[in-house]
Amino acid sequence: MLKIYNTLTGRKEEFEPLTAGTVKMYVCGVTVYDECHLGHARSALVFETIRRYLERSGLAVTFVKNFTDVDDKIIKRANELKIPWQDVTSRYIDAYYRDMGRLGIQPATVEPKATEHMAEIVALVEALIRKDVAYQVNGDVYFQVGRYVGYGRLSKRKLDDMQAGARVEVDARKRHPMDFALWKGAKPGEPSWESPWGKGRPGWHIECSAMAMKHLGETFDIHGGGADLIFPHHENEIAQSCGATGKEFARYWLHNGFVQINQEKMSKSLGNFFTIREIFEKWGYREAVTGETLRYFLLSTHYRSPLDFSDQALQEAKRALDGFYGLFQRLEEAAQDSSRGDAHVPALVEPLDGAIRQAMDDDFNTPAAIAVLQRLRTDTNKLADAGLSRQAGARLLEAFRLAGRLFGMFQLSTKDWEFQDLGIKLKTAVALSDDEIERLIADRNEARKRRDFARADEVRQTLAAQGITLEDRPDGTTRWKR
Repeated sequence: MLKIYNTLTGRKEEFEPLTAGTVKMYVCGVTVYDECHLGHARSALVFETIRRYLERSGLAVTFVKNFTDVDDKIIKRANELKIPWQDVTSRYIDAYYRDMGRLGIQPATVEPKATEHMAEIVALVEALIRKDVAYQVNGDVYFQVGRYVGYGRLSKRKLDDMQAGARVEVDARKRHPMDFALWKGAKPGEPSWESPWGKGRPGWHIECSAMAMKHLGETFDIHGGGADLIFPHHENEIAQSCGATGKEFARYWLHNGFVQINQEKMSKSLGNFFTIREIFEKWGYREAVTGETLRYFLLSTHYRSPLDFSDQALQEAKRALDGFYGLFQRLEEAAQDSSRGDAHVPALVEPLDGAIRQAMDDDFNTPAAIAVLQRLRTDTNKLADAGLSRQAGARLLEAFRLAGRLFGMFQLSTKDWEFQDLGIKLKTAVALSDDEIERLIADRNEARKRRDFARADEVRQTLAAQGITLEDRPDGTTRWKR
């Protein structure tokens, strides 16, 4: 029986779908204003693996993962680049698919965009106003947190404590400091849509509620995302969704842990993030790093635990996969006339599926499942030392490939696998001098003037990888800090 850790209840629970034989799952996707980093890759891989396992268990999964394609960050980025906001979202949706393709991430069943769901968003806000849990102020609409008695149950926070420690913008129009925007009145130069409250655009939280209910119904099985979304995003989703329908929104809430650099969360705001594109294209990994290498690294830690990214960790993942593919070569070359190990093959192959299921049924414990495969690799090497027939070698190789399919690994041919040292050196290992930083910023500003946004983007990401954050000033100058 599958047990999963439900953030809402704070414990592992037996998973029982709302409708037998089917699973409806919504996962918060990316806000498309920049390149995807390893934190995004981890979340995408975690929930794709969960989907794969549920489907492997015979369940029909409807998997919805959205794009947030209208947001303050998108508008800010468009202003920085001096391009239409739609060009920003189009560019980074394309970049998302490029990176997910490299990782072998399968598309979700439905991948909705917020801008395609304005009718549903407006209808949901109207329902909240009718229920008297939302109020309008000069073209803006706010959710009134004090009218929803369950507020804080996901994040385990009390409203009084939140107010005391709140770091929110002071707005005298709000009835409570923690009230959040459902609809924002139009501002000059910003995208806007018609609504009963005048032109405007939705708040971030209401977008996900509207998209989830549109494609999965008012109540569904699993809602997932990164741990950083628990509060306020998912807390607010619960409040507005339950406030509108009077029903439970999602029955199980799953959250993956952070990717860290030196025990500090990887994020764009901290400037310590590494993009998926950089890993594949800019660090000299080239052919030596495949999507399987990153998948092995990311799945080797339990999804709820923090994951520390380092050169050494990626090296270890590559070496581990080298060990598997080296064994696969041995199995392909197994000799027909040497079969002393054949008699032991069934004892290795037959329990494999059950052992992996036992690990995955314990809250999708991928490290335990990978450990099963590592033990099988060790035992198979011993049989290969004793001698295997070609038939036995093929059976073992097929067992590895079938088991690995769940994790998106062991799917390359041994000819396509690169048995070479990564030779990785993180860019953060060598600090840039102040003069070098100034030179790069000048290069970036020149690129922006000639509308070479790809080059400007590349320079900004290079500086961010060094922990350098940039602030573009209204007077056209750029400030930086480490």
